[in-house]
Amino acid sequence: MEAKTSRRQRNAPTINDVAKHAGVSPMTVSRVINGEQIVKAATREKVEHSIAALNYAPSAAARSLAGGEETRIGLLYSNPSSSYLSEFLMGSLDQASRSNVHLVVEKFSEDMSVKAAVDHLSRGRIDGVILPPPLCDSLEMLRALAAAMIPAVAVATGRIPKRMSVVSIDDHHAAYEMTRHLIALGHSRIGFIRGNPNQSASERRLEGYALALSEAGIDTDETLVAQGLFTYRSGLDAAEQILDLPEPPTAIFASNDDMAAATVAIAHRRGLDVPGDLTVCGFDDTPLATTIWPELTTIHQPISDMSRAAVELLVREIRAGKMEKDEPPSRILLDYSLVRRQSDAAPRRRPRKA
Repeated sequence: MEAKTSRRQRNAPTINDVAKHAGVSPMTVSRVINGEQIVKAATREKVEHSIAALNYAPSAAARSLAGGEETRIGLLYSNPSSSYLSEFLMGSLDQASRSNVHLVVEKFSEDMSVKAAVDHLSRGRIDGVILPPPLCDSLEMLRALAAAMIPAVAVATGRIPKRMSVVSIDDHHAAYEMTRHLIALGHSRIGFIRGNPNQSASERRLEGYALALSEAGIDTDETLVAQGLFTYRSGLDAAEQILDLPEPPTAIFASNDDMAAATVAIAHRRGLDVPGDLTVCGFDDTPLATTIWPELTTIHQPISDMSRAAVELLVREIRAGKMEKDEPPSRILLDYSLVRRQSDAAPRRRPRKA
C-alpha cells in the first residue's frame, strides 16, 4: 500500500509543472497560490487554469516559496436555513482549498456570548473570520472581532461596516425586480413575507417590494405584509396570516426560498393550485427551490460565489497583514438574476376553487 501511495505522489503534478503549463515562473505560481495582488489578472487566470487542468494540489512547500505559512480562517455561522448554509459551505471549502488555507467551521449558538465565541477563535489561532448572515449584521460581533484584531469579511449584509470588507448583492433592486415581474404578469394584490428583522437584507428587500408597487401606482397594503424569520416554520405562519385575509392576494413574494416553500405547502393544504390560484415566488435559489413542486420562481443569489469571494478577500487581507502591507477594505457586489420556473403565472380571470 505504501509503495502505491509513493508512486502516486511521484506522478502528481508539481509547481514546476504548473509553471511550465502556464508559461510563467514557479515564483509566480506561488504568488497566485498565496493570493498576492502583484500578479496581473490575466496571468492569474492562466495560472488558475493550469492548476485546474493539471489537478494540482498546492503543498506546504509551494507556500513556503513566497514566504507563506499556515493560514487558518474561521466560518462562524448561525443560520437556520440548511439549504443556504449548504451552498455557502460548498463555496467556502472550495476556495479554501484553492487558496491552500485551513477552513474551521464553528457554530455560534444562542446560548453563547459574543465574547466567548471570539475568545474561542483567538485560542484556536484563527487568522480571520467569514461572517454569513445573520452574524454579518451583528454590531456586537463586529466590534468584538475588531477589538481582538481578527480580520473579518461580512457576506450578504445590507450595511457597509467600517474598516471591513463586504461581499453582497443588491437586495433592494433584486426584490424590486421580482415585484415588477409580478406586476407585469397582471398581479396588483401582492403579499410579501419579510425576513428576520435582525438582518439588514430583510429591510432592503421590503423596500424594493414597496418601491415597485409605488412606481406602478399600487398602494402598499400593510395587511399583505407578514413577518417571517427566514425559517420554513415562520413561513407557514406568515402564509396562513396573509391567506386568511377577507381579500387574499393573487401572488405572494417571500424573502427566501424556505418561506416560499412553506407558502406553497399552505396553498396546497387549502386546495389552492400553484400557480393557477396563487403565484408564489422566493429569493436565494437554494436547492430547495427545485426540490418542491412546483419548482420556485426565485431570485438567484450566487451564494457559493459570494462565499468564495469572501474567502479570497480574507486570505488576501491576512497575507497582506503578515507582510505589513496596508490592504484597504473592499466592497464586492455580485450579480443576481431572476429565475422563472413553474410557480408563477398571470392571475386567474375566473373565481377560485372553493
